[in-house]
Amino acid sequence: MPTARRTAILALLLVAAGSLAFATGAAVLDDPADTLADDRVAIQPADGPNGKYAYLNEDDEIVVDVSPSNPNVSADFEGVNVGSTGRIDDVFTITYTANETADVWIEHAGENLTFVTDDGPIENESNDVTLGPDESVSVGLRFDTRGTEAGTYLSGDEFAIHANVTDPASAENAAFTAEGDDDDSAGPQVLVASSGPSARGLEANDVDPGDTLRFETDGMSIDRANLTLDGLDLHGVSTRSVRMNASGTPEPLPEAGPLETAQEPVPLGYLALEYDFDPAGVEEMAIRFSIDRDALGGTDPGNVVVFRRSDDGDWEPRETEVLDEESVEVRGLSEDRVHFVARTGEFSTFAVAAHTDRIRVSDADLAESAVETGDETTVTATVENGGGAAGERTLALTADGGTLASTTVSLAPGESTTVSFPVGFAEADAYDLAVDGTPAGTLVVGDGTDSSDGGSQGGTGGGTDTSGDAGQIDADGSGSDAADDGSSSASEDGASSEVDAEPVEEPGGFGIPELAGVMGVLAVLLGWLAVIRRMPRS
Repeated sequence: MPTARRTAILALLLVAAGSLAFATGAAVLDDPADTLADDRVAIQPADGPNGKYAYLNEDDEIVVDVSPSNPNVSADFEGVNVGSTGRIDDVFTITYTANETADVWIEHAGENLTFVTDDGPIENESNDVTLGPDESVSVGLRFDTRGTEAGTYLSGDEFAIHANVTDPASAENAAFTAEGDDDDSAGPQVLVASSGPSARGLEANDVDPGDTLRFETDGMSIDRANLTLDGLDLHGVSTRSVRMNASGTPEPLPEAGPLETAQEPVPLGYLALEYDFDPAGVEEMAIRFSIDRDALGGTDPGNVVVFRRSDDGDWEPRETEVLDEESVEVRGLSEDRVHFVARTGEFSTFAVAAHTDRIRVSDADLAESAVETGDETTVTATVENGGGAAGERTLALTADGGTLASTTVSLAPGESTTVSFPVGFAEADAYDLAVDGTPAGTLVVGDGTDSSDGGSQGGTGGGTDTSGDAGQIDADGSGSDAADDGSSSASEDGASSEVDAEPVEEPGGFGIPELAGVMGVLAVLLGWLAVIRRMPRS
C-alpha cells in the first residue's frame, strides 16, 4: 500500500548563457562540466556522496535535484521532509580557470533555499568567495521546508552565478541566468536572492542615470503570512549599482527599538534595509506590502501607516496608499489580501502600524460635594481622542462601582468634548463617583434635622450648622455672641429678653436640702446604735 507523501521536492536548473571577455587564457577541465564564459567558469557535480544531487543533463546543463526524479538516487527516495530545516553540503563546485583572480557568488529567486559554502552563505556580493587560477569552491544547500506543502517544489528553475574579475583590462560584473539577454540595451540587471522566509538580498548593476529599479521580493515575511513585503521600487536612481539586504520581523529591532509616537499606533511588523550606496542617489523608494484580510480584522485599511525611524530616533509617518480594487485586478494581485504602497525619500528601519482611536476621560469633576437627599448635582467629564483614527465609545457614570447612567461619544483624531451627568440620591450616604473609571470625587448626601433643645442642625451642604458655645442663631439667619456679664437670647419672634444674673444651678448638683437629709439619716442610725449597746447580754 503506498504511503502518503510527507516530503517536498527540491530542484534547481542552471542554464548557462552569455560569456565573460577575459583577457587571459583558460584551462579546460578533464571531466564534463557546464562551462560559462568560454570555459573560464566551470560548474560540476561535487566528488563526495552529496554530488549525486547534481548532474549534467543531455544539454550539458547543471541540474540540482533533490527529488525522486533524480536518476542518481534510490527509487524509494521521496525528497526532504516537510516542516524541517537542514543542510546538504558539497553538492557542486564552481571553478575559475583563468590566470587572474575572481570574486564569485550566487543569486536565485527561491524562498526556501540558500546556497552555502563551508564559510557560510555564498549569496549576495557581500558573501562572495575569491578564487585564484584553477581554484574551486564547493557549494551546498541549506533548506527550510516549514510552511510548505508535501510534494511541491521548493524553488524556481534558475539561479545565477556572478564573477567579478580582478584583471584590470576586463574587470566587470557579469551574470548568467536561464533568461539571459545578450542585448546590452535591455536595461539594468536586477537580481533578488532569498536567504530565508524573512530576508532578501537585492542587487542591480549597470544602472543608467534616472533608471527605475523594481525588486520583486515574492511575499517576504514580515509577520508570517499576515504581513509580507511584496516589492521595493527605486525611482530616479543616479548610482551605477545598488545592493541592499531586506529583513522583516514582527518584533522590534534591537538597534531601533519599538515604535513610539504620540498617537500610539499598534505596530504590525518591522522592516530593516541595509545598503552600501549613497541614498541621496535615489529620488524615491516605494515599499509594496500586503496584509491578509483576516489578519487585518476590523481595522480600516486607511488607518494603516508606514513609519520611518529617523537618525534622531523619532518615528516619522510616510505617505501610505491603499490600492483600489481596479489596481489589484489589473496587476493580478491576490484579492484575499489588502495591498499598500508607502513612499519615502530616505532609507532606514521602517514600521508598519495601524492607527486606532484612543478615547479616554482626561478629567472628571463634581459641581457640588454635598447635597440633600432628593436634590441633584452634576458630574462633568472631559473626553479626548488621542489616537490617529476616529472612534466611538460609551462612557459610564458609576457610584461605588455600580453604573448609574451612560452616554456615547464619537470623536475624530485629536478631538475632545465635554459630557455631563445629573446625579442625585434618595438615601443619605457618601458616594464615590467616577466616569469611565476616572474619579470625579465623593458626594455626601444627607437631610438637615433641627434638635428639640436648640442643638446643632445635621447634614452638610443643604443645612446650617450651629455650635452651643459659638453663639445663638437668629430666626433671620444672623447670629450674636453671648456676653460674659449677661446677654440676650433670640426668641421665636426675634425679641430679646433679659437673662437672670444668678448663677445657673447645674443639673444633678449636691445642694443644702440634700445635705440636711443625709444628716437626718445619720442621726437615726446613731440612736439605734446607742440602744443596742445598752441591751443586757446573756
